[in-house]
Amino acid sequence: MDFAFDARTEELRAKLLAFMDEYVYPAEAVAHEQREQLASPWENPPVVEELKAEARRQGLWNLFLPDSEYGAGLTNLQYAPLAEIMGRSPQLAPTVTNCAAPDTGNMEVLTQFGDEQQRKQWLEPLLAGEIRSAFAMTEPDVASSDATNITTHIERDGDEYVITGRKWYISGAMHPDCKIFIVMGKTDPEGEDIRRQQSMVLVPRDTPGVTIKRAMQVFGYEDHYHGGHAEVIFDHARVPVSNLVGEEGGGFAIAQARLGPGRIHHCMRLIGMAERAIELMCRRAVSRTAFGKALAQQGVVHNWIADARVTVEQLRLLVLKTAWLMDTVGNRGAHTEIQSIKIATPRAVVDILDRAIQLHGAGGVSQDFPLAELYAGARTLMIADGPDEVHQRSLARRELKRYL
Repeated sequence: MDFAFDARTEELRAKLLAFMDEYVYPAEAVAHEQREQLASPWENPPVVEELKAEARRQGLWNLFLPDSEYGAGLTNLQYAPLAEIMGRSPQLAPTVTNCAAPDTGNMEVLTQFGDEQQRKQWLEPLLAGEIRSAFAMTEPDVASSDATNITTHIERDGDEYVITGRKWYISGAMHPDCKIFIVMGKTDPEGEDIRRQQSMVLVPRDTPGVTIKRAMQVFGYEDHYHGGHAEVIFDHARVPVSNLVGEEGGGFAIAQARLGPGRIHHCMRLIGMAERAIELMCRRAVSRTAFGKALAQQGVVHNWIADARVTVEQLRLLVLKTAWLMDTVGNRGAHTEIQSIKIATPRAVVDILDRAIQLHGAGGVSQDFPLAELYAGARTLMIADGPDEVHQRSLARRELKRYL
């Protein structure tokens, strides 16, 4: 096996690493200070817009999108090490390179399933970073880990669809630039095939009947850079039938197509988060003294750092293998590996971040270090895009099937 990155990946890695060192890391504290001065906490601090312009100037823009007509045209294997680098500053780097969820998944949906008018009206401004978007699937009153449970109604009335339902943790919806929702609901709730009951429609944010009820917190964080997470009410909101994405009954399949790349992108960034945690652990260990000697001389600290390094190297190889399989045999052929990384990566990175927080003492849970916020993000990914238990159930069934 050849573990070397190709020439294009190496070129982009070098540019991105330099961009992180020169622009992104110094901007973290600046963005925090500027945000406190904004009229709305959901607006972008000025430094974010400056970094977006610089990233675009350097060609570090839309790196996630494999369709070369719209994005960088990179394979999953080429994008993986770049997403890892961006994961070292997950609140800032993906945003300023236009590689942040949920916009990435929504752009992929519009690229693959949107019609010409939908791509022109919504995809093009998303690609340009002029607007933001949200993906409205999760609901508070049902177990949304099983998408067939969704209760939001999308009912046809002449040349319009009428959308009624309640969604929550709709990422990006608090951002003032969020202009469009991709809403998943049931157009055929009594249909015989439970995976053909759902459809997706485009609902502009300013549609009458759409109400942003409140911002949802994650461990007390509001996740401003991703545009927050909102509870959204759709009360007989009407949109033209032409706002249907794909075909009626195709919503479940579109969701699965969207979630495959989303899951691996999360895992790529998680590895970057773990690398940031290891770096912070090492810097803390060599600069802090307790009970007469440096933390770096404490045996338990050696164990934490060594275990973290071994874990990251294992995870990276599995993620790269998964990326390679997605490129060569498709998402369906890489189903086992996608589920494997979705189970293993958040769980392991949460443990690494927990050790890093412990090593920093009170500082680890404070706003003076990024560890607490990184922990909140990593822990959330044990639930987002399907909780661990759902993937374990599916993966075990696939393994057992060979013996039945």
